[in-house]
Amino acid sequence: MAAAVAVADAEGLAAVSIRRVAAELDARTMTLYSYIGSKEDLLALMLDAVGAEVLVHEPLPSSWREALVMIAWREREMVLRHPWRTDLISQRVAVGPNGLRHVEQKLSVFDGLGLDRLTSWRVLAAFNDYMTGFVVREALERGTPRSEGISDTERAAVAEPYIRELVESGEFPRLAPMIQEGVRGADDNFERGLNWVLDGIEGSLPR
Repeated sequence: MAAAVAVADAEGLAAVSIRRVAAELDARTMTLYSYIGSKEDLLALMLDAVGAEVLVHEPLPSSWREALVMIAWREREMVLRHPWRTDLISQRVAVGPNGLRHVEQKLSVFDGLGLDRLTSWRVLAAFNDYMTGFVVREALERGTPRSEGISDTERAAVAEPYIRELVESGEFPRLAPMIQEGVRGADDNFERGLNWVLDGIEGSLPR
């Protein structure tokens, strides 16, 4: 798993195959098939391997909000280390024991809040939806230069003249100053957005 994860970290998920992992281990491909039945199995094991990095082994904060924020940062940092993790979101990769432990740990945050099973699941789903949206966008932005073979500077040099022409048409009065002058602090929105989600959840909890 460590060899497969290292290949994916360096070159992306498309570079991972049982043959490639065997080569990294200086082993015969058929030898690996003695342990792994298919590439789908390999992906599932990789997913579970990096899932262990998200688990919090020390006691969680007593505040459910602080605990979820801690877990959220773990999730985000794991995806930054392994951006290929987002490529598996659209694939129905089997969840392993570390994935289930992660879900169990998030559910434990709600202990003592008096939530029924349905409400706990809905709260967890709202949290997960925010996290998925954020980390996928962030991973795509970071991964595009590698996947397309061009840098952010090169892409901007092509796109900016066209965007500038559209903005200067006067059709976008709200968007124009944001593009022309920038938005200070716009890149630092992870925890702020997360807290807005948690504010909404907190406001709907039973008193």
